[in-house]
Amino acid sequence: MVAALNETLLDPARLPAVVADVQELIDAEVSDKSGASGLALKGGYGAVKKVGPAIVPEAVEGLLPSFVTRLEPFWQDYRTVGGAGFGDFLVARGDEVADALLGVTDEKIEGTSKAAVKKVYSSLRPSAKKNVVEALPRLGTLVEKHAN
Repeated sequence: MVAALNETLLDPARLPAVVADVQELIDAEVSDKSGASGLALKGGYGAVKKVGPAIVPEAVEGLLPSFVTRLEPFWQDYRTVGGAGFGDFLVARGDEVADALLGVTDEKIEGTSKAAVKKVYSSLRPSAKKNVVEALPRLGTLVEKHAN
């Protein structure tokens, strides 16, 4: 049996490195965005980081268990069938993986009573799936780095 991702990625000894790498992944993905939507995303992300430098790492750490749970079936399938890399495996299932991962944030937003947060999220949500799909190669590499 292949080790479950929660046993590896959420291992207390590895968790700080995983959180740091996820934050680097987010930073790199935001940095790579271009055009008007990229400019807006960069501005919003920069503003959040200025307001509270701990916001992103705390959010990553808080959401990571749910994201790992959503990635687990893909990881188990990948480990069973193999392939060039987990990133390629995820990309080949991009829509399904993005929907699974965005389900985590959709549920969190649905449960909040903060209207301003819901408003901002709803304005960004339409482009979120495209952004998640674009991040899947890096995400796959990150998972393999920490899960193997």
